[in-house]
Amino acid sequence: MYELFKNLAKWLTSGSQWAGTDGIAHRLAEHLQYSLLATLIAAVIGLPLGLLIGHTGKGAFLAINLASFGRALPTVGLVVLVFLASGLSMWPVYIALVALAVPSIVTNTYAGMTAVDPDVKDAARGQGMRGHQVLFQVELPLALPLIMTGLRLALIQVVSTATVAAYVSFGGLGRFVFDGLAQRDLVQVLGGAVLVAVVAIVLDLGLSALQRFLFRHRTAALR
Repeated sequence: MYELFKNLAKWLTSGSQWAGTDGIAHRLAEHLQYSLLATLIAAVIGLPLGLLIGHTGKGAFLAINLASFGRALPTVGLVVLVFLASGLSMWPVYIALVALAVPSIVTNTYAGMTAVDPDVKDAARGQGMRGHQVLFQVELPLALPLIMTGLRLALIQVVSTATVAAYVSFGGLGRFVFDGLAQRDLVQVLGGAVLVAVVAIVLDLGLSALQRFLFRHRTAALR
């Protein structure tokens, strides 16, 4: 075990391991590209849906159950299914990652909207605000902490799962895992897994700190 971790440390700190198109730096850039783009697409889909059902109260049952169904889908199975239908492209990977990210965004956005005090919304309407004004000037600002939590959870889930890109011969940190398994190289497999975990943890800590910073200053400004 000691020898394994010694070889892992050597693998992670080797300058040659970080260089070139097959190096850690390039694979990390690919992994982040897949993850950020998939999360952005999921946000474009999930945020309006969550805001709509949270604001109107209509379609909540269907939307939340569809979101739960998307969360239950086996990611690798979905990648393989779309891969067989569309051929060699990144579409299977993005579709699977988006399907994974949308549920967290929808459910947290909906939860944030429904957590807004009805009396606050009634008071806003009583002051003459129209529906879209209540949504964007009252409900959305109050629901924003939960919405941001949903986006953060979605991104971390996607980063952790983006290794599936390597399953259909594309890049990312998953390349180390799948290539290592094919070559029976345990150090490379473990190195890829450690890198994915570190990226997920760093992003989670960074986004959590940013969220606390933004809302601390926002709360101070409202006092």
